[in-house]
This record gives sequence, C-alpha cells and structure tokens, in this order.
Amino acid sequence: MFIRHDFIERSAFLLLVLTLVTIAIGGIVEVVPLFTIETTVEHVKGVRPYSPLEQRGRDIYVREGCYVCHSQQIRALRDEVERYGHFSLAAESMYDHPFQWGSKRIGPDLARVGGKYSNDWHYAHLIDPRSVVPESLMPRYAFLAETPVESDDIAARLRALRMVGVPYTDNEIANAVADLAAQSNPTADATDLLKRYPKAVTVLGNGHVVTELDALVAYLQVLGTMVDFADPAEERLQQ
Repeated sequence: MFIRHDFIERSAFLLLVLTLVTIAIGGIVEVVPLFTIETTVEHVKGVRPYSPLEQRGRDIYVREGCYVCHSQQIRALRDEVERYGHFSLAAESMYDHPFQWGSKRIGPDLARVGGKYSNDWHYAHLIDPRSVVPESLMPRYAFLAETPVESDDIAARLRALRMVGVPYTDNEIANAVADLAAQSNPTADATDLLKRYPKAVTVLGNGHVVTELDALVAYLQVLGTMVDFADPAEERLQQ
C-alpha cells in the first residue's frame, strides 16, 4: 500500500488526475441532492416580497451604503438574541437581491428594527441622527427628504425581480405605482395595499411628492416584522 502511495506522490500528473477525480466525486455528492428538492430555503409563513415603496427604499439603502455599517443578521447566540431578538432566518432574506447579511457593525444590527421605533423617530434620525442619538456617528441624510423617489420605472423593477425568482404577480406589477403612492400618503385608502402586502407600514409623506426618505423609512419599518415568532405555528422555528 505504501509503495503504491509513494508511486502516486512521485508522479505529478497522476497525483493531479486522482486529486481532480476525488474533488469531482465530492462535488457530485454535495451538488446532485440539491437538484432533487424544490428549494434549499424553507418557506416561512408571512414572508412576502417587498411592496413597491419598500423595494425602492431598499434600493436607496444599498445605494447609500447603509450595509457598510449595519448588518441584518442576528446569530443564534444568546447575547445576540437577547439584544436584537430572534435569530435571523434564511427565509426572511429569500427575496433580497443581494441579501444584507453581514458581520460589520459600526451601528446596530437592523434585522428587527421594523416597528421598534415610530415613523417620526426614523425621519428625525435620518435627517439628523444626533437629534435622537447624541453619540451617533451616522452621517445626515436630510437630502433624502428633498429628493423625489423614482417611481416611473417601479413596474419594470418588479418585473426584473420576478425574472430572478421574486413572485410578484401581474396584479401587483400593474398596481405598483398606485401602491407606492398609497403607502406614502397617510390619508389614502390602504385597503388594497394591505391585501397585496400585509403589514406594510404607511409612512408620513407630505401628500404631494413621494421622497426617497419616505421609501427608506418604509423599508426600515418592515424589517423583521413579516414572521410572527409568537405564532404557535412558527414555534418550531425557535427551537
């Protein structure tokens, strides 16, 4: 046996071939089973695609580099769970392209920030962070309140996301502009919006122009709110 092993080690070409064969076998064993299941991410009750306004807010979140200082990944460690809430589930980010999990935290993790603060707090914090958190290092984003959100192409954005697996329906795409406007207007009728996007939070808005600040707040307010971990049906997720 050792003589044969020595022969293999002395032949660079044979060693290379056998190494590639070993890696190929290992790869096949790992990859082939994935094709026999519908998805590697378990669907969880309550998780839905982002509403048009939330999706635009997410685009702005990524554009402004918020992910550089804030992760959206709570690990299954006691100190993390006690500080931020239930550990993150892969299903919660299944419609993110790209997902915002990470490890760098100059600021707090935002996986469960939705509903933790009021709309007023978020607006004040984004316009002038130190007005609500004196020790904050975050830059001001007051310009977002003066920047109209791009909404003309929102239907096209949803169609593009559908092409990569986000299950937007024809009805949701057709009503994208109306839903975006409804979520940013507190006086608008949000009945249809909530039917399509349960738990969507209507932001303050100004009733005239939908701003990028409105979109960003809408996105922040939905983070971590889709899954009801107090629901007995989801109790198994807490094990």
